[in-house]
Amino acid sequence: MLSLVDRLSNLGHAGFMFRTQMERAGRCVLAAIRPARAADLAALGDFFAGLSAQSRYLRFFAPVTPGPDLLRRLSGGDGHTDAVVAVRGGVIIGHAMAADQAGTQSDRGARTTDIGVVVADAWQGRGIGAALVRALITGAQARGVTEVTMDVLPGNQRMLAMIRSHWPAASISRSDDHLSIVVRLPRREQQGAQARPAAVAYAG
Repeated sequence: MLSLVDRLSNLGHAGFMFRTQMERAGRCVLAAIRPARAADLAALGDFFAGLSAQSRYLRFFAPVTPGPDLLRRLSGGDGHTDAVVAVRGGVIIGHAMAADQAGTQSDRGARTTDIGVVVADAWQGRGIGAALVRALITGAQARGVTEVTMDVLPGNQRMLAMIRSHWPAASISRSDDHLSIVVRLPRREQQGAQARPAAVAYAG
């Protein structure tokens, strides 16, 4: 049985709903994924402050609580990042952002964006992180990005398992104290009829 079904509604940065089917729990989890915005600053502050020290460490490589400047960037308010949030019952339960690489190309000739994602402790392991990343990837492909990079600490086994499950062809290499992940994306024109799917199913 599929554990995650994303219902996409034209991800030209409209929000979309996704449903995670929890087989063991026997219930569905409904949440909305939408772009982050300036009005979310206070809610984002509460979200990051409410994360465990471990979750903040895995996201920022230090158990820090973001201050005003970082929160503004996390909301996409610096003009250089694309940020999305997962919301349930009016409360932010997940956040992800993509920062395009300043108009340059990688040594593989690809346009790249760097992605970071974190989910509230109580909601981890339910497919929310993967759905957030998928939303960012869809937006990145619309901008012409063909390569996604992620830096992940070796201890972040949940994130590594998600990457291996959804992007088995991803390149994983060791860099200092973290792992560098590279996911190559098809160019948008190569996707044909799959460029704007009405529904996409992911095996969790």
